[in-house]
Amino acid sequence: MIRQFAANILRTVSTRGAAILVFVPLMFSFCAEKKENPDPKPAKEVIRAADLSFLPEMEDDGIVFYNRSGVAEDMLLTLKNAGMNTVRIRLWHTPASSRSGFAEVQALAERAHGLGLSVWITVHYSDTWADPGQQQTPSAWQELGVQTLADSVYNYTARIVEAIKPEYIQIGNEINAGMLWPTGRVSSMTNLKALLTAGSKAVRDKSPGTRIMLHLAGTGNVSWLFGQLQSVDYDISAVSYYPFWHGKDLSVLENSLQSLAGDYLKPVVIAETAYPFSLQWNDWTNNVIGLQDQLTPEYPATPEGQRSFMMEIRRISTATDRLTGFAYWGADWVASKGPQAANGSSWENMAVYDFSFRALPVLDCFAEEPVSGPEDLK
Repeated sequence: MIRQFAANILRTVSTRGAAILVFVPLMFSFCAEKKENPDPKPAKEVIRAADLSFLPEMEDDGIVFYNRSGVAEDMLLTLKNAGMNTVRIRLWHTPASSRSGFAEVQALAERAHGLGLSVWITVHYSDTWADPGQQQTPSAWQELGVQTLADSVYNYTARIVEAIKPEYIQIGNEINAGMLWPTGRVSSMTNLKALLTAGSKAVRDKSPGTRIMLHLAGTGNVSWLFGQLQSVDYDISAVSYYPFWHGKDLSVLENSLQSLAGDYLKPVVIAETAYPFSLQWNDWTNNVIGLQDQLTPEYPATPEGQRSFMMEIRRISTATDRLTGFAYWGADWVASKGPQAANGSSWENMAVYDFSFRALPVLDCFAEEPVSGPEDLK
């Protein structure tokens, strides 16, 4: 058809003059550039993660984990087989114990990478927990001025990405009120931006392929702070969502995530979430969630209720091109110190393993393709 069209044009040239020859190469150029099978649209980035920061401690306490068939199996392998593609790990600067210190985190990251899993490092920039209520500056960085503190953030972050080579890194954890207090409080926005920029620059300089996250808790009032931080170079907006703290209406969550993605044109991930499979306990440590009124009415505290909640979280967190997944927090935090322990787990009824340390149906939320229908809960 194209050959005949070209012949007709050439005949026309012979009768209407050479000026029409200008069109001929243009026509052939157009035909040559057109692709019958254009390149496919790149696959959407979807994070199906579990925070497994407690796993080394659980294993050191002698816990044996079982897959859904009741066979003893490495937790990383069980979750990978379920479809989990990313392991989230918290990092503390100089913890009082070795837990969540550099060596432990690096070793767990190497295990994950060895199984072909992505690694997501959550840098707390503290010697202990960092969250909206506490952002303690590491003891090694006390009394530093803002520029020296920013240099410390740069050098520490550079060390992390060079040694661990994570696919994702959080510059701070739940920084609603800032980080590295008092210097980096949100009320000192210039300082906070300087500290975040130092961490971001270290990643760009030393590991350009690592994706940078900024992480806030909740969704209801975080848009303003994300707006203030748009001068910081980052890739993904990360939020925590727990219905008992951040609101039980999942439609509000969905609308908030879509608005956040639309406002700042960055992917959004639910960096932390979880739900109970029981209101009972497996040790004598008081649980964070143990009351009926803490539940979302549509989702009972049962194995199937936990699964259904997370399947909806999965749907919401991947509903549009810019909603890019989730991480289940405390998936591994079982009652590892025995049934009489008062210093055990306050989260064992929220883990993805039951009180016999057998994997629960909630693992369906990690599947590469959504799993439909209720699971056999026997």
